[in-house]
Amino acid sequence: MLENLSVVRIDKWLWAARFFKSRAQAVVAIEAGRIHLEGERVKPARVVKAGDRLLIQREQERFELFVRFVTETRRSAPLARLLFEETPESMLARQTAAERRKYFTEPSQAIKARPTKRDRRELEKWREV
Repeated sequence: MLENLSVVRIDKWLWAARFFKSRAQAVVAIEAGRIHLEGERVKPARVVKAGDRLLIQREQERFELFVRFVTETRRSAPLARLLFEETPESMLARQTAAERRKYFTEPSQAIKARPTKRDRRELEKWREV
């Protein structure tokens, strides 16, 4: 099922744990500073081992988790979920953020063409609030 490795590169682990669709996307996120290992920015070649704490920022989602197992191979989603354990605070924060996004409507969505002067003024009123 899962290999018995002690350490693996962080870009490979992020790809294997299905946080990113490719290793290249994982490398871009790492270099942009969206991945922190034990509270520090990392490079793609940094090794991760079981017990490490990761902070992953992916678009609007923020994951705080502990690494349970390491692997270099990408498996099915149920097996990938076994590789990490997300903290309860992180799960709660993601759920509340998802609820807020669910009921939020972007004011510019109602504008079908180039904004008129009136539309622009309404957008500016919204931004000032």
